[in-house]
Amino acid sequence: MSQRDTLFRHLAILQMLPRAPHRLATTTIQMKLKEQGYNVTPRSIQRDLEKLADHFPLICERDSKPYRWCYMAHYVSDLPAMDTVTALTLVLAETAVTGLLPKAASDKISYQFQAARKHLEGLNDNGFAQWTQRAQAIPNGRALIPAEIDSAIWERITDALLNQYAVDVVYRSRFQGEEKTYTLHPQGLVTRHSSTYLLALVNNHDDIRQFALHRFRSATASASLYRPQAEFSVQDYIDQGAFGLPVDPSPVRLVARITSAIAWLLSETPLSSEQSLSEPDAEGWVLLEALVPNDQQTQWWIMGYGSNIRVMQPKAWRETILSHAEKILEREKLHDTQTSPSL
Repeated sequence: MSQRDTLFRHLAILQMLPRAPHRLATTTIQMKLKEQGYNVTPRSIQRDLEKLADHFPLICERDSKPYRWCYMAHYVSDLPAMDTVTALTLVLAETAVTGLLPKAASDKISYQFQAARKHLEGLNDNGFAQWTQRAQAIPNGRALIPAEIDSAIWERITDALLNQYAVDVVYRSRFQGEEKTYTLHPQGLVTRHSSTYLLALVNNHDDIRQFALHRFRSATASASLYRPQAEFSVQDYIDQGAFGLPVDPSPVRLVARITSAIAWLLSETPLSSEQSLSEPDAEGWVLLEALVPNDQQTQWWIMGYGSNIRVMQPKAWRETILSHAEKILEREKLHDTQTSPSL
């Protein structure tokens, strides 16, 4: 075991010891160390504690075995609170949370993320230290490179949302491609796929609109009085159909014929809690029935499997999918006609 591993183990022991009159047995310390990835014997722990007692005000109760240890009653520890499990949790959480934190919060916690990475990098014989190399989460579908957001704009927008003030912005429209000036009153923030969106009131309008943060060209504090929406909830906004989720609050019954391969997938990871799959017919097709959200996400999931799913109900979904397929065929035929060599 490296000197650095020993140092972190000693630090872990010192962090868990209580002040008198409370005490911890060496066997309990061994169990707590094992939870942090340190596999050592009670005898080794006893030797560690005897060494540490030369430098810290530790008390050992030797009346019975296992021995029990604690700090003196009035000792106040100023040891850092980072342990291996906490470090691992921070490293795994960093990617997920940094895109949602306001700049003021991310600045404060960034040093903890850095300290967590250094803590794990310094351990050699601890299983937790290698956990990030052994466990990863991958997205369900093709992950796009996140849209780049100007750091100064991110700081201004998140600060305005946090402290509730209006901002004057220059924004490049997605469809028209021109830059426009608005006064926005931030109400919420949503990260979806690889983009982050500000939900805001615009100028003197009362309806919530969405603005992709990577399309802002500038953002400054406005002299306009901030207009809050007291009853606004980001979750309610999403549930009412924003971002295509859902199209309708009422679920729909999906009836479709699917291939055996998709049926196998859905037998392990169902579309919903109300799902049934038939036995394969003579051609290998399985009848799927499920109560699913009436949203674009589910429709896109279906279309992603192409000819491997044949939707029967809802009728509107079937018509939408057929319309998409017809448009693709029309474009391909037109392209073939335009590119075929003339005789």
